[in-house]
Amino acid sequence: MASLRVKKPTTRKGKKALEEREPKTIENLKKTLIMEGRKCSNEIRQALKDLNLFKKPNSRMMRRNNDVTPFEDATPLEHLAKTNDCHLFLFGSTSKKRPNNLIMGRIYEEQVLDMIEFGIDHYTALEKFKTEKISQFTKPVIVFNGYKWKLTEELRRIKNLLLDMFRIDQIESIRLQGIEHVLSFTLTDDLTILVRSYRIQLKKSGQRTPRIELTEMGPSLDLSIRRTKIASDSLYKTAMRQPAILRVTKRKNVTRDELGNVHGRVHVGKQDINALQTRKMKGLRKTAEEKRTERANKKSRLSGSADASMDEGVDGDSSGEANDGMDADSGEE
Repeated sequence: MASLRVKKPTTRKGKKALEEREPKTIENLKKTLIMEGRKCSNEIRQALKDLNLFKKPNSRMMRRNNDVTPFEDATPLEHLAKTNDCHLFLFGSTSKKRPNNLIMGRIYEEQVLDMIEFGIDHYTALEKFKTEKISQFTKPVIVFNGYKWKLTEELRRIKNLLLDMFRIDQIESIRLQGIEHVLSFTLTDDLTILVRSYRIQLKKSGQRTPRIELTEMGPSLDLSIRRTKIASDSLYKTAMRQPAILRVTKRKNVTRDELGNVHGRVHVGKQDINALQTRKMKGLRKTAEEKRTERANKKSRLSGSADASMDEGVDGDSSGEANDGMDADSGEE
């Protein structure tokens, strides 16, 4: 059986492209593949365009319709994701059975890990909001509203997928003036997901912290959950595993409060305060009168101890003489 030949890249650009796709300890930002199905309504097209604006520059939007049905056969979708080096995808389509259909999903090891099919019940385009927009490539603040996000494993996976889809990058610190955009996902009692986009405005409040006002700038989507394909627990755990270098080890005696401040506890052995060496300051020096008083007290203590020792010696001698006398008297008898 003849072995498969591996054609090595001959150009610098080809080598660089292959190096970008190699596994890394810190992976590159996930790119999103945005594509339309065989049939697509104007509402779905506009929704994909608006979502593409939020994902730029980490997105790749296909310009033609694709005869793909992800829930029946995901092989063409996996091939397109591999070709375009994308690990997330947005797929829009419409049919008589499922109108205004939007599928979100992610890829792991060149295969679909999980995907959720939503139905767009209500949509308002970005251009219909006559408000000031945010600057391009702004990282959004993602907010999840509602207590039902943690009720079932399926809802927890949907929340994780939405966070993975719209989070641009994980940052260590933020600047208050750089926060301009809020993405809100609200889960209602009938399991409808309300997607809202707001622009943050910082107003004067007369205090150190400014007053924050939110202005809706679009797009606005009401999503209903239709079909889901969730990865098994073992596969999901494998996909979420981090390298040992990136794992955060727990540090002893170090805690973090609700505001993010770090508090450390230091254990110190018992110390003799009188033996500590301090700076010899002029203000801490003893005066001549204090020195004379200290010497006089020391002499009085020494003389007192000497007198006490002499008294003990005299008492010892007298008791010895008395004992000798008693012994002599007993001998005479």
